[in-house]
Amino acid sequence: MKDVIIRPERCMSCHSCEVACAVAHSKSKTLFSAVGEDPVPRKRISVEYLPALGASMPITCRHCKDAPCVSVCPTKALSQDTDTGTVIRNLERCVDCWTCSTVCTRFSSLYRLILATGCWNSSMLCNHKIIDSRTENGIAIKCDLCEGRELPACVEACPTHALVFAEIEGR
Repeated sequence: MKDVIIRPERCMSCHSCEVACAVAHSKSKTLFSAVGEDPVPRKRISVEYLPALGASMPITCRHCKDAPCVSVCPTKALSQDTDTGTVIRNLERCVDCWTCSTVCTRFSSLYRLILATGCWNSSMLCNHKIIDSRTENGIAIKCDLCEGRELPACVEACPTHALVFAEIEGR
């Protein structure tokens, strides 16, 4: 299965990935038109600077094999595509309970890294928008690997190749 691989040592915190993601999920699919859309298009990736590491970290859903967010969703709003492994959300089933975000393993790993490096701050109280609590019509938003595109917009827009879309073995 392919996934977005994050190489934080290459990230220069330009936020190009965030902009490209929001535009890719806009109605118009163009930057200038997306700015004026209502509702404003939302990004599914966030760039966080970790001072103790001296590096920025692009953070997004990694579409885990046997994703815990899928198994805990009480309404089955999240499912995993058996062919691609992508964690998919069903807009009609989501009830905005955020159970999915409490078990996210990407956030758990980041949380352990934060504690190990001692760079905890008040912004760490959320799950870093892996599953975003800022909703789109009351529904959780998360990375969908830019369904329908050959390459996710965040990867395509990254000028330093801090994000790479590649096959992952053994997930």
